[in-house]
Amino acid sequence: MNSFIGTYECKADAKGRLMIPAVLKKQLSSALQDGFVLKRAVFQPCLELYPMSEWNKMMEKINKLNRFKKKNNDFIRRFTAGVKMVEVDSAGRLLIPKDLIGFSGITKAVVLASAVNILEIWDKDKYEQAIDDAASDFADLAEEVMGQEEDDNGLS
Repeated sequence: MNSFIGTYECKADAKGRLMIPAVLKKQLSSALQDGFVLKRAVFQPCLELYPMSEWNKMMEKINKLNRFKKKNNDFIRRFTAGVKMVEVDSAGRLLIPKDLIGFSGITKAVVLASAVNILEIWDKDKYEQAIDDAASDFADLAEEVMGQEEDDNGLS
């Protein structure tokens, strides 16, 4: 599994192309040849960039859903709505399709934020607002999510 580190600011040009920062491009190097899948995020007005290997793992999980259940079909349709295969070009740029720019509200200033095995692509103002909104409940959220049962070595 890939694990990305960091938050990076960059700019989108008028055509929706982002220049991937060199530090991030190095982290993406193993995935550059296979390409990426770009999709709408489920919970936030941002985009998610999946290396193809991570997308294939996600599709394996989704493919196990029983499609004779309406809820599952509805989920699959919504989850894959607007999904696009994308590549980083020889100049190190990623082209964001217009429909996904519309969904995410990306203007010129962009934030690429690591989310463990994928990258989130945000309009900078929306990213800062999402971070500010979440700051007040982060301690409670951290306790609820990470403060579960202790593992064998006594660490949580």
